[in-house]
Amino acid sequence: MSNRRVVGFVLLAIFATPIFAPITMAEWDEDNWLWNIIGPERLALGDEFGCHGYEGLNVIENPEVITDCRDYLMDFTNASIWGHHPISYGLPNENLNATISQFFVDAGFEIVGDKGGVSNDQLRIIERTTSLEKGQTDMGALRDAPEDSLLSLYWIAEWHDVNIREDKDAIKLLESQEIWFTTWGEWHNHEKSSRSWVNYPTSSDYTDSYIINTESLQSWDVPGSAWFAWSEPPLMITFNGEIAPILTIEDRHLRIGVRMSDDGAWVTASTGVLVEFEFENTSHNLESPEPQITFNGLHHSVVIVGHHVTDLHEWSSDFHDSPLRFTWLVERPAALEVDWRLPVIAVIVLIATPAAIKYIVHKDQEMQAIEK
Repeated sequence: MSNRRVVGFVLLAIFATPIFAPITMAEWDEDNWLWNIIGPERLALGDEFGCHGYEGLNVIENPEVITDCRDYLMDFTNASIWGHHPISYGLPNENLNATISQFFVDAGFEIVGDKGGVSNDQLRIIERTTSLEKGQTDMGALRDAPEDSLLSLYWIAEWHDVNIREDKDAIKLLESQEIWFTTWGEWHNHEKSSRSWVNYPTSSDYTDSYIINTESLQSWDVPGSAWFAWSEPPLMITFNGEIAPILTIEDRHLRIGVRMSDDGAWVTASTGVLVEFEFENTSHNLESPEPQITFNGLHHSVVIVGHHVTDLHEWSSDFHDSPLRFTWLVERPAALEVDWRLPVIAVIVLIATPAAIKYIVHKDQEMQAIEK
């Protein structure tokens, strides 16, 4: 073998070592997008961050990931604009026993889904309606949803390094409907608030007053909605003494305000806010509030649920300008690191290579001198 070929093999060893050396699993990585640009943007839009554990770990075999994932998420972001603590958790596709189910309750979770079940009445199970994956969406379920129902659509952006495409026809259909775009936690706590309207005593015969009094029933401070029917429209509706904001059918994201109708109004107010109806005469009739499951008198509710979210940028990249709202079930990603033997091999090669090359060049020069 010539000296030049020997040099070639030495150089090959230098560059080939990191390529062909084995890769091992390290501890855990962090999804920087949670707190850097994408996370704050999605949070401000109204999205929710929940948990889906740690990548590669089964919650049945490793129930400690329930609290670990909660703490990981809370270190970097609020769960919602309505509250800091995450309350939604993605289940494996199997039923969980009472012991594992209690772990969720103890960690502060209230909602689980969307396949499988739990053995605890304190947990609300939200089941999957269909998928947002291209070619997998049940379009009939989107078109024929019952009034006041919640449609929960599964979404995952990547599966075993394969990018998943969303169903654009399904998105177009959803965006054309008069429906509430919400999240698991928002929908859940809105319903609680909506059932908590109480009459507030007033000294005026011209005014009726109501307030949402949840008495700490909520984990998040989410507004509630009610339908108020009347015999004649009030002169004004105020929130804590100020004219209430006006809502229209185009308002499909939860916010406070009033949407008027001929014989009443849908009123959405924050907890603890005094809502006053001022009438022209004392003979008016304002019926007791009818709690509303769906915000703003819209037909039903839709949430897109991102499962196994290890890269928020990847999972949300196709929805920057979409009115859809998401519950992102965040999964702490596993980190890959180089095998510990590689640095050792690299150091040995780096030390040995200059000496080897110098020796080979010197021998090559001696051989050329002898030949001359």
